[in-house]
Amino acid sequence: MRKLLLAASALALVATFTSCKKDHTCECTTKFDDTSMPTQTVSYTFKETKSKAKDACNTKVVTVTGAKMECKLK
Repeated sequence: MRKLLLAASALALVATFTSCKKDHTCECTTKFDDTSMPTQTVSYTFKETKSKAKDACNTKVVTVTGAKMECKLK
């Protein structure tokens, strides 16, 4: 019984310090058709699993006439 309790405690300790959610940075760069306008870069941080952060990053894409925005998860 004591070994089982010790094993369960060790497993709970490992599970506590291991998390699937981490900080993921989404970097969005906007390039304008008008070359006199500077390129703009904005970063967003998501505390999610990698797949959820990637989905959230992809939803940040905005289409504007005269500009192209690309977002990538770093």
